[in-house]
Amino acid sequence: MVDNEAIYVICRRNLDIERPIYTNLNRLIGQIVSSITASLRFDGALNVDLTEFQTNLVLYPNIHFPLATYAPVISAEKAYRTHLSVAEIINACFEPANQMVKCDPHHGKYMACCLLYREDVVPKDVNAAIATIKTKHTIQFVDWCPTGFTVSIKYQPPPAEQHHSHC
Repeated sequence: MVDNEAIYVICRRNLDIERPIYTNLNRLIGQIVSSITASLRFDGALNVDLTEFQTNLVLYPNIHFPLATYAPVISAEKAYRTHLSVAEIINACFEPANQMVKCDPHHGKYMACCLLYREDVVPKDVNAAIATIKTKHTIQFVDWCPTGFTVSIKYQPPPAEQHHSHC
């Protein structure tokens, strides 16, 4: 699920585009869809395919809305100067300002979370960051859906930028 208002704000704030046009929005949305479908095209350390979203991630598909977050969203100029740790990327995913829909999930609970990495990250670092989130109770999951986190790591970086990305 994406919302134009949220995408406009992300383009202005993160990409320094003063007056985003539909082309800017569509490129960002295309990057997100490309990352979500990367498992269909590329090999990686951990695989999650689209059927897993539908069948395994959320047990009751009629009562949820998928909320997409893409991090980091930074301009090409900043990409060459910025290096974020796996933990910083995961934390950015749970910030309302980085979500593709204007809402604050801190006022609710998650049923499940799928972390999709595009770039060379180490599963150990991902697991450590997830353990920290769980320990600090950064986000809350519903009690009746035990799925929690699913992780996928693809070694192929996003085509537009050569740095860590995460959805």
